Amino acid sequence: MQTGVWPALPIVPRWGMPIHDEPTPGVERGHPIRRILCIVAFVVAAGALASLLGWDIRGWFERLWDTLSTISAEYIVAAIIAQTVKTTATAFAWYSILRYAYAGEVRFQQVFAAYAACVGLNCVLPANLGTIVMFIMLTTVIASATFAGMIGGFLVQKIFFTLAACFVWLYLFLTVRGSFDISFEFIKNNPWALVALLVAGGALLLVAIRSFWPRVLKWWDQAKDGGQILAHPGAYFGRVFLPEFVAWMAGLVIVAVFMAAYAIPVTFHSVMAVTGSNSISNTVSVTPGGAGINQAFNVAALSEVTDSSTATAYSLAQQIVTTAWSLLFALILMIWVFGWGGGKALLEESYAEAKRRTEAQRAAGNAATPAPEAAIP
Repeated sequence: MQTGVWPALPIVPRWGMPIHDEPTPGVERGHPIRRILCIVAFVVAAGALASLLGWDIRGWFERLWDTLSTISAEYIVAAIIAQTVKTTATAFAWYSILRYAYAGEVRFQQVFAAYAACVGLNCVLPANLGTIVMFIMLTTVIASATFAGMIGGFLVQKIFFTLAACFVWLYLFLTVRGSFDISFEFIKNNPWALVALLVAGGALLLVAIRSFWPRVLKWWDQAKDGGQILAHPGAYFGRVFLPEFVAWMAGLVIVAVFMAAYAIPVTFHSVMAVTGSNSISNTVSVTPGGAGINQAFNVAALSEVTDSSTATAYSLAQQIVTTAWSLLFALILMIWVFGWGGGKALLEESYAEAKRRTEAQRAAGNAATPAPEAAIP
């Protein structure tokens, strides 16, 4: 069954046979109307759960509509195109890393969908938890992939973005007054608490490493899989570094487009300042998408070129539009690549494997426990 240009791909978990979105013989496939009703019911249930957790969905959609109605359509379209380019280019970099790590097992469509889901989830989940979800998805659909290997690939993927962030952060701290105080206000107000936290964290890490040293060595060997592309400098610069540069430039375009939409002067200084403030807020914040602190950073970064109300409106508009499109784009790709039943099968098989591994570890622990000696008469 095809759901688009690409066929719905089989999910190939490492622990079993491929799972195809095919009907069981003798069982009639669900009627399309029934599927639509199930999807609508799921959306309603998810909305109800979000409301119980305190997320004002209606208010969010109202703000989205207000944003779309107050900005010219050409700015919205330009921003969506730039966001799509950014996501696609970064996904290609991830695909290249994983292709060298797990040759012959990686499909671009699956990596593309997983990374798009990561971007969308990071917009609504705190502390970039969407990245962890992507790791779990990829270790499920790539037969020999490991979580440690994903972390190794993540470090490789972050090389360019770390260099770019250091450049932008340095520029921000040197040119925008108050940006350092906003970024590290907790450190400034609680220096001894930071020292205690670092010492305690270091001691805990040392104890953990010593306790699990054999596993650490095994994880290190697995993590090196994710860095295989670094042994091929030409491939790294052509298939990872360059696409990530394209993605970074697309991010600058997004900032410039929304600034122009709110008549904020678009200069090298203003774009760099906002880019740096967004990067820092997403790094130090634990709120979904850096909400709240993102606006504070943007207001400080644009204080010399516009008033605080305009800067806040710009920041909210950029965050709302990019979040909405990232979620929609991720949904489209997940359906396009895995099909309607693929996501369900992925979750069910992931849960079954996690349960199987837990039971196996428990059984191994019981087997390793020596039986009590018989009483000596």
